[in-house]
Amino acid sequence: MHPILNNDVFFVKEHAGMFKAANNYDIYDPKSNQIILHCREDNLGLLTKIFRFTKYKRMTPFDIEIRTPAGEPVIRVKRKVSLFLSKVEVLNHDNEFIGGFKQKLFSIGGAFNVHNDNFEPVCDLKGKWTSWEFSFIQEGNRLAQVTKKWAGLGKELFTSADNYALEISDSVPKNDSVRPLILAAVMCIDMVLKE
Repeated sequence: MHPILNNDVFFVKEHAGMFKAANNYDIYDPKSNQIILHCREDNLGLLTKIFRFTKYKRMTPFDIEIRTPAGEPVIRVKRKVSLFLSKVEVLNHDNEFIGGFKQKLFSIGGAFNVHNDNFEPVCDLKGKWTSWEFSFIQEGNRLAQVTKKWAGLGKELFTSADNYALEISDSVPKNDSVRPLILAAVMCIDMVLKE
């Protein structure tokens, strides 16, 4: 696991754009205000690009690579075409499967089961229907929280850019295998639930 995943706070900023097919993000360390990770969707097929501009955008596949500014791979978040409920895979820096998310059928604010590489449940990702707040819950304890940070009226109305703050609880040990899944889930929230 990359050492950057031991940070407890991340600020995820989506690139703004009126007509963009690819979803690209920068992840900042709020303490230093420096970009620590790039999230890029570089390998979009022509058909996917076309469908991204239709009402079927939520169904399109995605493949987001999260890398350091130097280009070192950290994790990868992938989904195939999704007709109803999303199943998202998370891969490590060697493209080995380390876990994923399965969207729950009935949830008001959006919810996923988070599982490890053996498909055993690790925690649940639950959203509130009244706000842009998502929590990672494990046996009643909150492991992490994702909140949307408002970008301003003009940006919100005329672009599709969203900004998120991710805070991981001190109770989650450093180098814990749930950390990359929590970071990957921020992409999952934006691509699956909020697009």
